[in-house]
Parts: sequence; C-alpha cells; structure tokens
Amino acid sequence: MKRIGRIVSVWWSFCRYRLDQLFPASAPFILRLLVWPTWFMRANTQDRGERLRQFLEHQGPIFVKFGQLMSTRPDLLPADIAHELQALQDRVPPFDAGEFQRIVEAELGKPVEALFAEFDREPLASASLAQVHVARLHTGEEVVIKVLRPGVHRRVERDLQLMRTMAAFANLLGADGKRLHAPEVVADYAATIHRELDLAHEAANTQQLRDNFKDNPVNYTPKVYWDYVTPCVMVSERIRGIPVNDRAAILAQGTDLQKLAEIGVEIFFTQVFEHNFFHADMHPGNIFVATSNIGEPQYISVDCAIVGSLTDAERRSLAAMLLAVFRRDYRRVAEIQIRYGWVAEGTSVNDFTAEIRKVCEPIFSRPLSEISFADMLVSLFRTARQFDMQVMPSLVLLEKTIINIEGLGRQLYPELDLWATAQPFLERWSKKRRSPQNVWAEIREKAPDYLEDLATLPALLRERLEQPEIQRQGVPNGWILGSAGALGVAGGIWSASYTSLIISPLLAPGLALLAMVCLLMGRKR
Repeated sequence: MKRIGRIVSVWWSFCRYRLDQLFPASAPFILRLLVWPTWFMRANTQDRGERLRQFLEHQGPIFVKFGQLMSTRPDLLPADIAHELQALQDRVPPFDAGEFQRIVEAELGKPVEALFAEFDREPLASASLAQVHVARLHTGEEVVIKVLRPGVHRRVERDLQLMRTMAAFANLLGADGKRLHAPEVVADYAATIHRELDLAHEAANTQQLRDNFKDNPVNYTPKVYWDYVTPCVMVSERIRGIPVNDRAAILAQGTDLQKLAEIGVEIFFTQVFEHNFFHADMHPGNIFVATSNIGEPQYISVDCAIVGSLTDAERRSLAAMLLAVFRRDYRRVAEIQIRYGWVAEGTSVNDFTAEIRKVCEPIFSRPLSEISFADMLVSLFRTARQFDMQVMPSLVLLEKTIINIEGLGRQLYPELDLWATAQPFLERWSKKRRSPQNVWAEIREKAPDYLEDLATLPALLRERLEQPEIQRQGVPNGWILGSAGALGVAGGIWSASYTSLIISPLLAPGLALLAMVCLLMGRKR
C-alpha cells in the first residue's frame, strides 16, 4: 500500500507541474491518457526546466541526486533543462544525534566514549544518503564520522523502482524518448548510488586515491582509520581547506589561480591515463584547496564513493581520438570509433567522418582558449549516438567528470585553456606507452599468462586436427608451422623474462621438441 501511495503521489506531482508539456508531439495517446488530469488544467507558462527542477525537489533526495546526474548529460537533454538542473541542491535536514550515536555504537561494537575522546553531537554536514559528525580519537587525531541515514536502503530501492518505471514510459515517447536512453541512464544511476551506500567501498576508494598520490603532493586524500570502518560507518581524517568554488577566499590567501586551475586539469588526466582510477564526483562540495604551502597549490579530495576506471582499449582509443581531434583529423576520429566498437558495426567511415566534420569545424573556427573541451567531447559523443553508439558507463562517468573539471577550472581562472594542458599530456602518455621499455615491461607482466596458454596449446591443436573435416582436407603446413612458431615465441618470452641467461639456452631444445610434437600431430591424417 505504501508503494501504491508513493506512485500516486509522484503521478499527481507530475501532473501538477504540467510535465506532460515536455512530451513531444509524436508521443502516443496512451501516455497522454495516463496524465488525464492535465486535460482540465491550464497550461503552465513557467520555464520547463524550472518546473522539472521543482518536481524533482518535491520528490525528495533520491530524485534530486538523479537530477544532479542528469544535469551533467547535456548530450541527452536540451541545454536549457540541463542548465536548470544544475541548480539542484542536496538540502536535507539532519537526523537525531542520538540515533547517529546508536548506529555508531551498534556498528563498531563499543560505546562512543570508548571509541572517541571527544564527540560533537552537532552534525558537520547532512546529505541525502549520509550524515557527518566531528570527533577526536584517544590518540589525539581529529576525525570525521560518516554514517548512512537510517532506512536509506529501503527508500533508495523504493524510488529506484519508480525511476525504472518512468524510464520505461520514456521509451514509449518515440524517437525523442529513445534518444534519452532512459533505462540505461537509470541503470547507471542505480549502480552509482548502490556504491555510495557501502561506506567500506568508499573507504577502499579513498585509500587507493591516497596511495596513488603518495609521492605527488598536488592532490591530498584524507587518511582512513580502518579499525572504524563498516559498510554503514566510516571514520577518516578531518581536513581543513577552502571550497574550490570560493574563489575570493582562495585569491585572498595568495594562491596563483592560473597555476591552481592547470594543476587540477593535470591531476584529472593523471588519474584517468596514468592511474586508471579517477574521482568521478568532483563537484565543489568534494574538492577543497589547502591553506598551507601557498606557493605550491594543493587540492584536497573527499567523498570518494564514485570512482571510474577505463579498460585498456578505452584508454587507448580515447587518447588516440582526442589527439586526432587536436589535429583536426576527422577521418582518423571516425576510424578509431569504428575500430574499437564505439558505433554500430558496418558504419560508413565517409558518412561518419562527414558528420564529425560538420560538428567540429564550427567549434574550431574560434581560438582554442575560447573552446570548451567538455562541450566538444559531448558533441562528439552526441554525433556517435546518431550512429548507434552504445552507452558505456565508464565513458559516461568520464564525460560527467570532464564537465565538472572544466567548469571548476574556469570558475577559478576564466581564461583556462584546457587544450594547452591536455594535448601535451596525451602526447607524452601515448609516446611513453609505445616506448620499447614499456612494451617489454608489459610482455614480462603478461608472461605467466602466456605460459599457461602455452601448456594448453598441444591439447587444443590435437583436438582441432582430429576433427573429421581436417582429416579429410589435410592441414596446411603454414598453419602447422605457424602454431609451432607461436609456441616457440611464447616459450622464448617466458624463458627470457623469468630465467637466467645460463638456463635460457637449456630450454631451447625443449621448446624445439614441443614444436616438433605439434608438427608430427599435424601430419596425422
């Protein structure tokens, strides 16, 4: 009954804010029938983006967070709606401090007095999923305690079910509705928010980001106190800094804003391409600027629940594509996306190139410093979706993060030229990846896998050669010798990587014998 009541409440609110006016003209009659009360309501002349924002705020924190996510997807939403959704604020009243204390004691198994020397009952922050209080350990360190809100899992699941239903209806809006990819976006949001509901997962992410920059002071991540971490509670070092969007305070302490903005871009590209582990929720509430060592600006990153990683193929293809864009080699951009399966198989290179050129040429008619890197990337993805580009959650997170990074950078330093930082970084990274030392290191790393494959090859060869069609037709000698050669190469790599120069030559007769066995097996009729 509660779920039915919730559905009715959302439906009525949808009608009251006249969101039916967002339906395209091609929307089927059944959808208009579902919002029949609007037939008797006056048309709402208020801006459509503002009405949608008010609707989401009225539905509560989970819908607000969903709207925040959608505000970073201008490739899917009209610009005016995406801009209005950026004004959504995650304002949630704090829950009772006594309940907070009860959860901490139940999760950590001790009274608060035994766990902490001091505990502030007034919350430091209160959001839709969690609440934070300040405390001090008995060893003297000042910390923050983060606790999930009571009943949050149940409320999240209830609202996710509603969102899935609404996404299914959006797909009925014809071509306009399908272009929203609503079910995929909701599925991505569900995966994201489920990760946020596991504070042990967030603690692990925080530790990883901290370790990645342990030798690089440009980015600092708080220390995690693992003895005080559970899926519902996380205790970490308290940090002190200036919110990254407080430009006046940062300027007042004497920080070089240009240097600060450029370091932020460098940090992001280092996380994506060098570490392959990037903070994917870099809004102003999660990024601070240190108040110490003003000459060498330092960022402080918190709330690491949402992180992203790319596959090796995604990193290679993304770097190659961006470098091709920098060089205005649009055919190369199209070829890369087709080669790596970003767009539908069989896509015409010429047609795709023409569409990319049509989008990019007007952008590049302006000076690079005036071009939004994020807008250009969004335009490329939007063009690719016209050719049935698949929605890849990792690239969605990357796209969202780039939008945030460029927005924050230009808030700090409006003249920020992200291109001037990105292009040299990508060129260095690509050159480093192709260096002989890096290639050899990768071969050494994968040598154990090659060895395991080597052990299974004879059996696979024999099974293949004993098949009736092979028995009738015979086996091409080139195929046999090629297989034997592959065995020799794989074994040689292993022997060179994992044995001494004295032992390596002793393995050669064994490898030759193995190759001969394959050859004899292949000659069998």
